[in-house]
Amino acid sequence: MTFSKFFPRLLFATFLIAACAISTGASAQNSTNSVVTTDQVRAELLAHAPDGADPGKTVWVGLQLTHQPEWHTYWKNSGDSGLPTTLQWTLPPGVTAGDIAWPLPKKIPIGNLANYGYEGTVLLPVPLTITPDFKPSLLNSDLEIKLKASWLVCRKECIPEEGEFALRLPVRGSTALNAAAFDASLKAQPQDLRGESKVEVDGNTLKVSVTGLPVALQGKTLEFFPETPEVIETAAKWTQDWQGALWTARVPLSEQRSQSPAVMPLVLVTQADGQRQGFVTQARVAGNWPQVAAAAGVSPALAAALKANASQAPDPANPAVPLALWAALAGALLGGLILNLMPCVFPILAIKVMSFTRHANDRRGHRVSGLAYTAGVVLSFVALGALMLALRSAGEQLGWGFQLQSPAVVAALAVLFTVMGLNLAGLFEFGQFLPSRVLLLESKNPAANAFLSGVLAVAVASPCTAPFMGASLGLALGLPALQALLIFAAIGVGMALPYLAASLIPAVARWLPRPGAWMDTFRRAMAFPMFATVVWLVWVLGQQSGIDGAGALLALLVALSLVVWSLTLKGRARLPIAAFSIAIFALLAGAIGQNVIKPLETTAAAASGERWQAWAPGRVEQALATGTPVFVDFTAAWCVTCQYNKKTLADAGVLADMDAKKVTLLRADWTRRDPAITAALSQLGRNGVPVYVIYQAGRVPVVLSEILSVDELRSALASL
Repeated sequence: MTFSKFFPRLLFATFLIAACAISTGASAQNSTNSVVTTDQVRAELLAHAPDGADPGKTVWVGLQLTHQPEWHTYWKNSGDSGLPTTLQWTLPPGVTAGDIAWPLPKKIPIGNLANYGYEGTVLLPVPLTITPDFKPSLLNSDLEIKLKASWLVCRKECIPEEGEFALRLPVRGSTALNAAAFDASLKAQPQDLRGESKVEVDGNTLKVSVTGLPVALQGKTLEFFPETPEVIETAAKWTQDWQGALWTARVPLSEQRSQSPAVMPLVLVTQADGQRQGFVTQARVAGNWPQVAAAAGVSPALAAALKANASQAPDPANPAVPLALWAALAGALLGGLILNLMPCVFPILAIKVMSFTRHANDRRGHRVSGLAYTAGVVLSFVALGALMLALRSAGEQLGWGFQLQSPAVVAALAVLFTVMGLNLAGLFEFGQFLPSRVLLLESKNPAANAFLSGVLAVAVASPCTAPFMGASLGLALGLPALQALLIFAAIGVGMALPYLAASLIPAVARWLPRPGAWMDTFRRAMAFPMFATVVWLVWVLGQQSGIDGAGALLALLVALSLVVWSLTLKGRARLPIAAFSIAIFALLAGAIGQNVIKPLETTAAAASGERWQAWAPGRVEQALATGTPVFVDFTAAWCVTCQYNKKTLADAGVLADMDAKKVTLLRADWTRRDPAITAALSQLGRNGVPVYVIYQAGRVPVVLSEILSVDELRSALASL
């Protein structure tokens, strides 16, 4: 897709997300009744129990959303933007809730985007299973049902809303007042197809073929809805054709695809006798998926280095046996070296190389800059390690990379990198805003700049766990403070070593290019890695604070850029425009700034049928008690290595082996601070992510390498 085509869509999506976050009055008033009403939606909790709620019966409950004209909510796959409605149930012991029986969605175009969702009135039914363990109270024989629901309702702007609902159903009696609504919703469910379906990955296109559709549909145009989000280009044109009883389609893949499923549930919809009729099929995927968007930020150099070092990673199968201190120091040193290949720190290092080149003829300046940069890196690692050890000794459950578990720190880094990117792009020079005596001080103290660049590099790179660092950092927790700090210092020395060598050894320095006009072009080009890092940080914040937080941060960064631009103006217009832009920034900060640091509420529940489930304390033991092995992925959004390894975890052969061994897959998301996950990592002798563990009843947990390979993972699964 050309930039001219992609940019309007990106711009529209950005403003849509910002509108979602900026809208006020976005949360419905909490209610303990069965109805919540906002200006956009009337939400009501309905129940259908024609046979009562005795043990062994199934009771249907559901959230009915009645939208105002032009407003809509979303299906399980929301399309290009939006969020599906979520339901959190509070039920008596012995009563379990199933999945939402999603009715057929509609395709809703919005500008250059397309969403999947519902308009008008829709009921989202959920089955409740009454097991023999349900024991009604003698004093109160009703079945008490409580629901906390969240939905995103959109027109051109989007408003996140929520409500709390409660119902009581008589156990012995029947409830059939809402029979028509539930019957209509259940009739709107897609029917299972018995025929064989297949999806073939052909470059950047999916070739879909479906058999078993009713004869009456042959020749008709069908609507196409994949249940797996973030795979296809939702708004793009696609083609379909009938070859007898075989329906085929060619659908373009999304350039921002983040999923590589082995099986794709597909919903096909058509109009029949004035009614929408749908069919669902499980299509097996053939062919090799292109590289997913999540790994797009991994440079070829990084990918090559990761593969080259994967075979060298030690086997920490027995975390109870500590490594020798010297081995840990060597691993920390090598891990620090590999940190230089992490995309998140590349912009800082590129600027460092540029500063070396700028002073190519100043040998003394080279040495001073290299030593100052090394001091900044090493002291920052030691300070971070000392802070973490001190907080842990005070009872805090923290691990390596804890600074990026704070939304405030992530947002501050995004602001810093935005300003640096604007400076590199040539929008402004720091000299325009700094007093002359400060500039004079800066010119007299270039070592201070080098030192601070080392500090910034550590702040961004430290969460990117490299090979050999996991075991070293885990060991540091059990060592005396001085020895532990030596390990942190070794990481810093490893990271600074290439630049220290370039500053002290003339032969290395001669490899650097000579100064010239190319440096200005290179400087401006470096603005784009800076902005790419901002995109990554906004994505990390979205995992911590949700779409509201990410949208708020984007809006504030745009407003901040407006302030910076206004301060570069000349003449009479500067003062009023600057005052206006500062006022806008202050207004936005007051209105939506709290969304940036507001933690996102999460739930450990996972929909039935999902391959990965959320990790929770005790969940491994529960799965092992059933006799099945367990694979746990300890991961985080800010961990680049974790994102790289997801390609291995999504490999079709690996997934087939896991299915054959009936492995329970759990994902422990450490993006936000979670003391329970920190404690679980400590038990494994680890202090950061990624960590991959295979549990089997009666055996010691097997901790795999931090850089996963398909062969290693399949070999470990074969031994189960």
